[in-house]
Amino acid sequence: MTTPTSKSGAGRRSIASLICASLAAGGLAAAGVTVLEPGAASASSHREAPLISGEPQFDNTDVYAFVSPDRPDTTTIIANWIPFEEPAGGPNFFPFSEDAQYDIRVDQDGDAKEDLIFRYTFDTRTKNDRTFLYNTGVVESLDDPDLNITQTYDIELIKLRDRRAVSRTKLADDVRVAPSNVGKASMPNFKKLRDEAVYKTASGVTTFAGQADDPFFLDLRVFDLLYGGDLSEVGRDTLKGYNVNSIALQVPSQALAYSKDQPIVGIWSTTQRKGANGRFHQVSRLGMPLVNEVVNPLKDKDRFNASSPTEDAQFLKNVTEPELPKLIEAIYKIPAPKTPRNDLVDVFLKGVEGLNQPPHVTPSEQLRLNTSIRPTAKPKRLGVLDGDNQGFPNGRRLTDDVIDIALQVVEGELVGAKNDLGDAVDKNDKKFGKSFPYVGLPTAGSRGKTVKGNTTNNVRSALGGGVETGTDDTALIAASAGAGAVGVLLIGSGLLWWRRRNDRAYY
Repeated sequence: MTTPTSKSGAGRRSIASLICASLAAGGLAAAGVTVLEPGAASASSHREAPLISGEPQFDNTDVYAFVSPDRPDTTTIIANWIPFEEPAGGPNFFPFSEDAQYDIRVDQDGDAKEDLIFRYTFDTRTKNDRTFLYNTGVVESLDDPDLNITQTYDIELIKLRDRRAVSRTKLADDVRVAPSNVGKASMPNFKKLRDEAVYKTASGVTTFAGQADDPFFLDLRVFDLLYGGDLSEVGRDTLKGYNVNSIALQVPSQALAYSKDQPIVGIWSTTQRKGANGRFHQVSRLGMPLVNEVVNPLKDKDRFNASSPTEDAQFLKNVTEPELPKLIEAIYKIPAPKTPRNDLVDVFLKGVEGLNQPPHVTPSEQLRLNTSIRPTAKPKRLGVLDGDNQGFPNGRRLTDDVIDIALQVVEGELVGAKNDLGDAVDKNDKKFGKSFPYVGLPTAGSRGKTVKGNTTNNVRSALGGGVETGTDDTALIAASAGAGAVGVLLIGSGLLWWRRRNDRAYY
């Protein structure tokens, strides 16, 4: 766990004193199919709208919410940004934006209005701006001087009434961010860096921000006209090997929900970007997976990203008369269920009655979770469809196969059209953790040899003694791709000298 530098001493009170408390019992038994065959699928907010596809730092990719399996008195929320992070995408890699507010929003009473906002804002620091390197040596800790570019963040809890802020509380200051995983030569023990980025606040909230493996698994080639009618094309996890930037938050469940009699919460994430006038405007929004990909048509996608759940009535026809079943019928000759699709309204806009539907609910697009349902000992990837009431669409766990679940529901599973459709990708390529933040470790940017010994000192010795980064006269930068192998780049006075040894690659 890390210890952030405190600016204000805020966040000392228990979060339970900051938010209304609740914890109640409930549940619903449901049955469904378990045998799957290849079918059609889509992605969850990976480049899902025209405008946000050009602004990846602000693009929400997925939201997860579940009762923590190892701490069942808490709820974990994970929100991801920046789709399709190529692990070797240096030298700038993938920082959070300093010009953004990254929000996790919570509706406690089902009225489509956020009652709580957990707001993350980031700050970037550069030790040596005379080098192109993200790190100038082997990085062994988050405070390592060779980690050249670092980020920290603050968390602000905003309580609202009728969408107006009534209080603001700083929960954490200057918490350190886990960096992008440059490679084994630069970061031989990335798990240690990730573990150092997990921080528990004095108010009882645990938090993490940093790079992680993209936990979503699916065959994204569906956009090639639903595989062109060729089901032999399915079965490859398109997101395998790509990373995302994750924000993970673990909150006592009794502090997250409204009351003991109302343990169901609605959750979504948003991104606000700072404009030229200094004001922030919302540019991305995500709750339930798939909605802005395959439910909303092109004309509505950017409007949806800028809207709030209170305005979702304008998108109702996209749910009751969905396009996807018509496309599947045209290409695969599987009859589309009759419209209007009120069954989809229940699942995607209201929650399942008796499970995760709040009383007097206002239909709106949110990820709804009943925080009173205990974790399942052996989670089933089809969630509620397979009788596992702790799974999607009751929240969303990392292991839930939302593509297969959503596709079967869209194709009429709940209105008598039994089907086993799916994309033949049933699990993530990397294992998830058993403790917070649960997400998998990011894929390394290079597959260099793991560094042995103090390579940074070897580099400095090879340069003729200690070298300080950020000198005024000349920038001396060194890095290594193996034990005892040293490459030196000397930039200064218009002179470029590149020296190679032993047929190895150097920075």
